[in-house]
Amino acid sequence: MTVRRVDGRLAAPEPGWSVSADVVVVGSGIAGLTAALRLRGQVDRILVVTKDVLGAGSTQWAQGGIAAALGPGDTPEQHEHDTLVAGAGACDPQAVRVLVTEGPEAVRELIALGAHFDLHPGGELSLTREGGHHRDRIAHAGGDATGAEIQRALIAAVVAHAPEIEVVEHALAVDLLVTDDGGVAAVTLHVMGEGQHDGVGAVRCRAVVLASGGLGQVFSQTTNPAVATGDGMALAYRAGAVLRDLEFVQFHPTVMWLGSDSRGQQPLISEAVRGEGAFLVDWEGNRFMQGVHELGDLAPRDVVAKAITRRMIETGHPHMWLDARHLGDLDASGASVSGFWARRFPSILATCRRHGVDPETDLIPVAPACHYASGGVATDLWGRTSVPGLYATGEVACSGVHGANRLASNSLLEGLVFSRRIAEVLPRELRPWAEPVADTREPGLVDASVRLVLQEEMTSRAGVLRSASGLRSVIGSVDRLAAAPATTLGQDAWETTNLVTVARLLAGAALVREETRGSHWREDFPDRDDPRWAGHIDWAILDGRPCEEFHAAAPTDELLGVTT
Repeated sequence: MTVRRVDGRLAAPEPGWSVSADVVVVGSGIAGLTAALRLRGQVDRILVVTKDVLGAGSTQWAQGGIAAALGPGDTPEQHEHDTLVAGAGACDPQAVRVLVTEGPEAVRELIALGAHFDLHPGGELSLTREGGHHRDRIAHAGGDATGAEIQRALIAAVVAHAPEIEVVEHALAVDLLVTDDGGVAAVTLHVMGEGQHDGVGAVRCRAVVLASGGLGQVFSQTTNPAVATGDGMALAYRAGAVLRDLEFVQFHPTVMWLGSDSRGQQPLISEAVRGEGAFLVDWEGNRFMQGVHELGDLAPRDVVAKAITRRMIETGHPHMWLDARHLGDLDASGASVSGFWARRFPSILATCRRHGVDPETDLIPVAPACHYASGGVATDLWGRTSVPGLYATGEVACSGVHGANRLASNSLLEGLVFSRRIAEVLPRELRPWAEPVADTREPGLVDASVRLVLQEEMTSRAGVLRSASGLRSVIGSVDRLAAAPATTLGQDAWETTNLVTVARLLAGAALVREETRGSHWREDFPDRDDPRWAGHIDWAILDGRPCEEFHAAAPTDELLGVTT
């Protein structure tokens, strides 16, 4: 399958300023800041650029925690088993082994850096369980504020090491500039008046580490912040990198339903709430997860999201309910006497009450919403992409650990582990300084006004439930939207163009994969089909044209003796 390219490069002003850095890290979440801190002292100058402020990415929103085999009786092998099962045969077994074996040490180093996790009275880590895990292995902080605590600790460490690590906030990475061998030479930025430079400029560099997060804003409802517009994936793709497994977008099953007209970032109700004993019910009070999976309400996320969606379709209701009323002891007046919610889930409690729901006494309305991109820029076990000098880590990357469906709380761990690995090899692989070649491709830009229509089309036809007719329709719509010329240069148009780019590739991959696997659910192909579809769908620009290629691979859950 081939498709018309949305654009060869973003239409943008010529760079009006130029600086240099050995390594540019794009993104300031756990993946980006870990990479910067680990590279400190190994390269002369590190520049971290972030589209908002240092703490505004997805990491701060992580509620549940970070998974690692840290508890008594737990082992990396058990963590590996659960990861492979959740990944539905599409994981890279070597990447999973790296994640689970290096993960415990990475978390301990994060604690040594200054991150404060919740502890039992005896001083040992307080560990909980989430969907797909057979052990209590989720370390959490502040009850349900794990990401915020990790972000705090990392920012403090980065600030402590200024000026070794330089930070530019309010900076959108526009495009990569490459050398005559296709490798990294520079990255263009638009700094929005709040950083060291204003307007579009270029940072000459010897390597770029992409840690820019996901693509959640492709859909109408998502748990992702507003900055998650697929910029890193689109930028890498335009520079010649391979994008892999874009069809595997995880929809979190328990996102608070705020009404049919609610758009953008929605409140997440952490899987850890179910880990503490909450359960799903329909409008008649039936616990519909019973008998669906051996883990019931703690089944892997794709299983729960599909079950909720099926029940919504069957009953005609716009959402289901999460019953967590029994988690705290109540007095005769209905008030909590144990303080469980305030202690364990203070952020979720405050969010629910802000929207008129008290989880101590009320059912919480929930429905699936876009949560995490398991696919992204294809990397090897050391974070290298197919573009020399370009590395990727965290949600922007496809390291292979998540397969078709990410296991809960593996994302923060992935950012830690693979950023550490990048820092291990990158200093030895620094490219010589080189001048970029002129980009003669036709520049393009999509008008910012099409974003809402794009999101509606992707949600209705490329969301939880997909079909050939719906995907063909959304592809046609995206192609028409891509033809809308931009009337104004700027961040809104650049972000919208990136969204259109990744949406088109996502929908194209979803149409090609004629099976149901993990988070990819085709109603016209309801079964997993290993003989035909065990493997990965890659997108890359070949000979100036975007092309899709399927790479067959043995299903990893069967290969390693794991049964689903």
